[in-house]
Amino acid sequence: MKKGINIWSFPGDASIADCIQTAKQSGFEGIELSLNGEGELSLSATDQEVRDIQGRLEEAELEIAGLATGLYWDYPMTSARPEIRTKALDVCKKQLELAAAFGVDTILVIPGAVGVDFIPDSEVTDYEVAYERAQEALAHLLPYAESAGVSIGIENVWNKFLVSPLELRTFIDSFSSDYIGSYFDVGNVVQNGYPEQWVRILGHRIKKVHFKDYRRQAGGLHGFVDLLAGDVNYPAVMQALQDIGYDNYVTAEMIPPYTHHSKQIIFNTSRAMDAILGRSQE
Repeated sequence: MKKGINIWSFPGDASIADCIQTAKQSGFEGIELSLNGEGELSLSATDQEVRDIQGRLEEAELEIAGLATGLYWDYPMTSARPEIRTKALDVCKKQLELAAAFGVDTILVIPGAVGVDFIPDSEVTDYEVAYERAQEALAHLLPYAESAGVSIGIENVWNKFLVSPLELRTFIDSFSSDYIGSYFDVGNVVQNGYPEQWVRILGHRIKKVHFKDYRRQAGGLHGFVDLLAGDVNYPAVMQALQDIGYDNYVTAEMIPPYTHHSKQIIFNTSRAMDAILGRSQE
C-alpha cells in the first residue's frame, strides 16, 4: 500500500505547490487533490493548469493519490431541485475529465444525502427518494466513467444515507460495473460501527481508502482526532485490507487542522501512518 495525504489536511491558505512540497518533505508518496468551485483546480481549470500541477508533482517525485471534491455538499445528487441535480452531474463529469488527465484511477463521489446535521438548514430528502435519485444519477454518469477509464468511488460520509456496509454493498452491486465502487473512509464509520467489518463486507469493491481516527466518547465532529489517538483498531483494519488484497493508496484526511503550527499535522500524520503500515520508524 502507498501512503497519501489529502489536500484538505493542509492550511486553508496553502497553494497546491506548497502542499506538494510539504507532502514530499514529510515522507508521503502521493497527494490527493480536490476539485474546487473557484481558485486553483476549479470547475474552470484549463489543460495548462493541469500540466503545471503535473510538472510540480513530477519535480517533487510525488504521485497524485486521488481526486476528491467537497462540491457535492452544495450540489447533492439527491436534491429536490432539478437544477441542483444537474449541477452535481456536471461536477462529476469535470472530476472524471480531470482524473483522466492526471491519470487518477478513482474519484471520490458523495451520492447525495438524506440529511446533513453539520450543515445548517440542509435539505432533508425521503430515504427511498434519495436512493432512487442517487441510482439514476450514477447510472447516467457510468458511461462517462467508463469512457474516461476512471472509477466512481462512493464515500461513506455522515449523510444519513447508505448507512451500513451491507446496504452500500447492495447499492454498488446494483450497477453491475467495476467502474462504481467504494471510496472507503475508515474514521467515518467509527461512531456507529467497526471499519474492519466494513472492509471485509465491501471487499474487492473498495477502490480507495481514507485514513482518519475517531474517539467515540467525544462524539460529533469533535470526535475526529490524530491517527492512533482514537478508537480505530488499526491493526484489525490493516489485517482486513490485506485479507481482501487491497494494495492501492491509503490517504490520510486530517480534520480539524491544528490551531497553531498547522503544518505539523502533516509530519505527525506521516509518522503515524508509518507505524500503521509497519514501516521503519528510524
